[in-house]
Amino acid sequence: MGKVKPLGPLAVAALGYLAERPMHPYEMYQLALHRQEDRVVKVSPGSLYRAVYGLEADGLVLASGTDREGARPERTMFEITDLGRHLLGERLRELLSTPTNEYPELGLALSEAHELGAEEVRMLLETRILRQQAELADLDRRMTWALERGIPRVYWINVPYSAAMVRAEIAHLESLLAEIADGALAWHVPGTRAPLHEQAATPPVSAQPTPST
Repeated sequence: MGKVKPLGPLAVAALGYLAERPMHPYEMYQLALHRQEDRVVKVSPGSLYRAVYGLEADGLVLASGTDREGARPERTMFEITDLGRHLLGERLRELLSTPTNEYPELGLALSEAHELGAEEVRMLLETRILRQQAELADLDRRMTWALERGIPRVYWINVPYSAAMVRAEIAHLESLLAEIADGALAWHVPGTRAPLHEQAATPPVSAQPTPST
């Protein structure tokens, strides 16, 4: 076994399930849907199988037997190893404590929105807000669904986080639309060159705070 690859989102989720108890990948997929974690990690039965076999190759999980339900074929059960549990803990501590720039596509689109006309941008952002409002309503339904079924809240605290992010985006875009509408935001003429002082400007580099020990 060579150097272990950094744990991606699906690997973190898979190790998290197996840290609770041994299970087979399809059971892990069902658990992801039950806990609504499909909203924070792209997951399918096939991708989970591939993730688990990759973790097995790295020594982070191991096959621990088989399971059969009714007339269905036997499924291989997996359990987490001590190394897998250690690396999962390390990765979770890193993710929880350290902000990272994930380069969201909306940020890129806003930075280049001046290449479109102000009226078109206004219409596009209004459409996005409507879609995000529908997304927010769906997240609210998911929270109600989880509460009604008595799913412990600790397993779906990601859902209110997602709802808070959507609300923040809607509020920001509504404020931006107001600035466009009243002329407070001077709009760049599409297709023109940036002023020379903007071309030469170099923003300061922010230093990341060093955690106290």
